[in-house]
Amino acid sequence: MDMTEQAFFARHMKSLTTSCGRGWDLLRHEGPGQIQFWFIALAVGIAAGFAAILFRLAIEELQTALYGIEDPNTLASFAETLPWYFVMAIPVLGGVTVGVIVHYFTPDGRVRSVADVIEGAALNDGRVEKKAGIASALCSWITLSTGGSSGREGPVVHIAAMIASWVSNVLRVDGITGRDLLGCAVAAAVSASFNAPIAGALFALEVVLRHFALHAFAPIVVASAAGTVINRLTFGDVTEFRLPGTTTVEFYLELPAFLILGLLAGLIAVITMRAIFVADDWGTELQRKLGLPLFLRPAVAGVLLGALAIFYPHIIGVGYETTSLALTGNLLTHEAIIFAVLKVVALAITMAGRMGGGVFSPSLMIGALTGLAFGLIATGVFPNQSGSSTLYALAGMGAVAAAVLGAPISTTLIVFELTGDWQTGLAVMVSVSMSTAVASRLVHRSFFLSQLERRNVHLAAGPQAYLLAMFGVSGVMRKPTDLKAADEQACHEMIEQELYVNTTSTLETALPLFEKSGVAFLPVIKRAPESDTPILQGALFHVDALKAYNRALAATAAEEHS
Repeated sequence: MDMTEQAFFARHMKSLTTSCGRGWDLLRHEGPGQIQFWFIALAVGIAAGFAAILFRLAIEELQTALYGIEDPNTLASFAETLPWYFVMAIPVLGGVTVGVIVHYFTPDGRVRSVADVIEGAALNDGRVEKKAGIASALCSWITLSTGGSSGREGPVVHIAAMIASWVSNVLRVDGITGRDLLGCAVAAAVSASFNAPIAGALFALEVVLRHFALHAFAPIVVASAAGTVINRLTFGDVTEFRLPGTTTVEFYLELPAFLILGLLAGLIAVITMRAIFVADDWGTELQRKLGLPLFLRPAVAGVLLGALAIFYPHIIGVGYETTSLALTGNLLTHEAIIFAVLKVVALAITMAGRMGGGVFSPSLMIGALTGLAFGLIATGVFPNQSGSSTLYALAGMGAVAAAVLGAPISTTLIVFELTGDWQTGLAVMVSVSMSTAVASRLVHRSFFLSQLERRNVHLAAGPQAYLLAMFGVSGVMRKPTDLKAADEQACHEMIEQELYVNTTSTLETALPLFEKSGVAFLPVIKRAPESDTPILQGALFHVDALKAYNRALAATAAEEHS
């Protein structure tokens, strides 16, 4: 190769390298608007879909091994035939195992779920914890296989989020693209888990990303469709629940009844959520007073669940068998009421015991039982002016679940897709709208956002509330060496008056202090490790804090409206 050819080759290699670099930057920063990103979304969707299916199959395999059952969908009725000590021992064994895992592999002894995915989307550029997440997936698998009274959607969503986080880190994408990848993974996992492609996509937008930006819609739909295909290749094109015949509604006469059902369902949803939080507080307080080791907390919950399951095995596991009985009207009024109450108790024990799992499937069961009990009473009082009691079970199922998740749109659709009954849309929508309106005024919009509020993560009020917590004072302050630094003498005088912020503080702490004091800047200090003497690190100016906050709000608005 002569000098001319070498120069020609070098120029073309440089041009190719430059083009690849530009393409990489385009993918990282403007990925959702590019065709290339859709292929990545498809790959993420396929991976998340397979993860959801494998998690479901793993639960069924372990249940089969432990309980000796051939069909895991009939676990509740099969458990009635087992010796009482067998039914008692399995949840205890599961609780002990979960306790050991969370003790050694999670920093706070808490199983990760949907709330952590929402937090990752809002505050961590679409990333979630991996080590604690893997441990949480194991805990949820064991919990759901050994009689824990929770659901599989929470673990599945977090597993999908871990896949998206890994891809985001490998590609080193920015926050917008990371959140979109997270949405793709969640949509695929939900659709694969429940054979619900429309609801899967809307769940990711409505619950996790909490916006409906057009730039995210296409890749999320692509991923959700991939998840559904994987589900149907594995289980066939079947719905989770099969309703008897066609349901009809006497619209003009029955709509007030569905409004009342929605009101009742909203209250039941609030009772369910608060029961979980109260039980968690009681468990924490009891653990503190007794000096109980953290790893024994799930074991205690397993004992309580096992004792309850001896008499009422309907509370074991996800609960689809009992939900199906409610939707087909094969329960009496008193049975529906008792099972609903016991499911709330069992769910509270499971979640307060830090055993793992989600709340969606239990809320479906509680809602179906509530709706059936209401429907049996309503159709009994007005037999000539009402339709089937199973229609009320369907509406109640959607209403309680929507209020718990804070997701009226995706929950309405997922109820239709789980049952295949699209003829009763108005009844379900009326109940769902009423239940979410009631519940959102009594809790922080949803169970997940209420969980985050209890951890002092304020996402329920929107970005104007939580963005302040994302900016550390040390990243916005002016150092003493800056050209426009604050006067050091003035800073020391303010420190003596105890008017300052720490380097570990955020704008969430600083801005109220600015409003209260009316000063133009606040000294930023850190404490000396030995003498605890304040050491001046710089000064936070009010105008700098407001500029940072304004830029964050503008970026968030641009993402949500792009």
